[in-house]
Amino acid sequence: MSAAHHVLAFVVIVVAVAASAAGAYAYRVTRTRSVLVGHLLALVQTLLIAQAGLGLLLLSDDRRASEELHYAYGALALGAVLAPWLYAPAEPRPRLLWFAGATLLAAALAVRALMTG
Repeated sequence: MSAAHHVLAFVVIVVAVAASAAGAYAYRVTRTRSVLVGHLLALVQTLLIAQAGLGLLLLSDDRRASEELHYAYGALALGAVLAPWLYAPAEPRPRLLWFAGATLLAAALAVRALMTG
């Protein structure tokens, strides 16, 4: 299960960077709403929830990270992708930018979590 948690960390980072880049491209260049971008952003949220679930299963099996900062970075990454649901404006284009930016922040936090795990 630890290997799955490690592999999923790389998947989260790659998909989060790709989703934020697609969101920025859709905001800046196409100026239209894309269903694919919305699905990519939702996929990142789902992957981070799965990652947190695997981490909790590892904790329940008494496997701990080498540094306690790992838990903080993981929780902050999950909070970063969920925060726009509360704070993003209602207009579609600025909302897309909020979600893309939060996803990029979550990718950076996931990199830090990987480095401290």
